[in-house]
Amino acid sequence: MAPSDASSPLSRLVSGAGLPDPEPLPRWLAPLPTWLENVGLRFAWVVVAINLLGTLFGFWYYGFHPLPLSDPLITWQFAAEPVVMWPFVPDSPLATLFIALAFASWKLGRTNEYLAALAFFGCWKLGLWTPYVLAAFAEPFLRTTWLPLYVFLFVSHLAMVVEAFVLYRIADFPVRAVAVALAWYGFNDVVDYFVPIVGDPHHTSLPVAGAAVVGGSTALQLAAAGAVVLTFLATFTALATRVKKLELRLAGSGPD
Repeated sequence: MAPSDASSPLSRLVSGAGLPDPEPLPRWLAPLPTWLENVGLRFAWVVVAINLLGTLFGFWYYGFHPLPLSDPLITWQFAAEPVVMWPFVPDSPLATLFIALAFASWKLGRTNEYLAALAFFGCWKLGLWTPYVLAAFAEPFLRTTWLPLYVFLFVSHLAMVVEAFVLYRIADFPVRAVAVALAWYGFNDVVDYFVPIVGDPHHTSLPVAGAAVVGGSTALQLAAAGAVVLTFLATFTALATRVKKLELRLAGSGPD
């Protein structure tokens, strides 16, 4: 007798069997279809590997060049930044590292709320900020960036937002974890755009001068506005997820 559809490989792939149960959050907090969340969680180690590869590429993009051997080991933006500020330079690579570690810790049975919050903030913020600046400064970017690389950067960063919306399945975003993530990314905004502490502002290099006027604002102002707004939105979304999850649990534990 042929197996039923319920036991088909595809059905097992998209089912939630053996995975954390999805909670009925509002669509604006959990916009992905449940089956897609399930696939992401079921292939969590693949997601971890992809993000680690993204982290390696990101460090290369910012100027850590073990390859090619003809390049200096430290070049591009890393070479232009004071060493003490290097932790605040590779924003997207750190975000993909955070989410790789968050999913890995969950798979190992040691879910870490701090990693999950840092991953959510990073993938949400950088996943949207990068396409924002790629679009806002499209003409100068396309003059200096190979078109396939431009498209890859645009699409891969949007994919970071998608995976960020899976994290609510494995994390609760307690206030203490959100506070740590806000402190990290808020301080990052400060040194990137407002008070660099050492040297010049440490934001990702743009293909236009910071003082260049674009649409009535400077390039630096446009980049900073996007970063700050997204930090606020990440904070709101993480805390709203926390509140809604608690509301659902309280409602479920009430009297019949």
